[in-house]
Amino acid sequence: MAHMAPTHDGLATGGGFGGLGSRSPMSPGKVTGWLRDHTPTITGNGVRKAAASIALPLIPIVSFVAIWHFLTENEVVAWLRFNRMPTPAAVLDGFTTRLGSGAYYADLFASLQRILLGFALAAIIGIALGTLIGRSELARKTLRPFIEIVRPIPAIALVPLTILLFPSSEQGIVFITFFAAFFPVVVSTIHAMDSLPKVWEEAAQTMGASRWTILRHVALPGAMPGIFSGLSVAMGVAWICVVSAEMISGQYGIGYYTWQAYGLLDYAGVVVGMLSIGALGLLTAWVVELIGRRVNHWLPRAQR
Repeated sequence: MAHMAPTHDGLATGGGFGGLGSRSPMSPGKVTGWLRDHTPTITGNGVRKAAASIALPLIPIVSFVAIWHFLTENEVVAWLRFNRMPTPAAVLDGFTTRLGSGAYYADLFASLQRILLGFALAAIIGIALGTLIGRSELARKTLRPFIEIVRPIPAIALVPLTILLFPSSEQGIVFITFFAAFFPVVVSTIHAMDSLPKVWEEAAQTMGASRWTILRHVALPGAMPGIFSGLSVAMGVAWICVVSAEMISGQYGIGYYTWQAYGLLDYAGVVVGMLSIGALGLLTAWVVELIGRRVNHWLPRAQR
């Protein structure tokens, strides 16, 4: 019998690499070709996707700043009067100055605190009430008409009432934030509950699941994608209303700072406030989206 050299990695047999070779040992050329074909590449689609994720968001930002610089530097007046607008350089100088001020961070923290408190209350109460209305016909007939009557009222229109009702403007601003964020959450939760396939609940019932088990393990997980869509919308609406409330009745906060800068004719400061609001809104929206992906990890798109 011919002696066959022992093999440890499958190179000498045809089964080691999907039958590329025969019973005889594979040649170095075949091994190199197999490794080239089966080794994951790092420089392919991964690099292009990483470059695109960095470059694509910069395209509209850089374009906007370039157009802004051109219009303000040349003091263009074509119906819109850019001769009164601050230049990007002036805004950058104002932003640098504000970064060295402790009052700027106090305003940011005050607005962020109001948003988080009002949004958290709206999320808890809105999801609970929306689930109740979506799961109970009695609750739907009792509470849905009242919600639809109150929902069209702009939250900012409640500022005079909050001044009368609440002992401090801080509590009133938090209430306005809650009021603004509540309705997107509760309505999206109701619609998410209504959109659940009936077969899910029927299948759980045939397996002996109770109403509480169905709610906890079927209804709420299935409705979470729709609920988080409402939470994302609610966060944006909450920022609009908290800044407006700070401009009207606040004593501090990024909205109050922006309005105060306008009163002092500090137009660069106004733009700094606007950009700060946008940055905080982007941060909070990203946090909501991140939590939504973790909660809805079972969705195919959540794996991206």
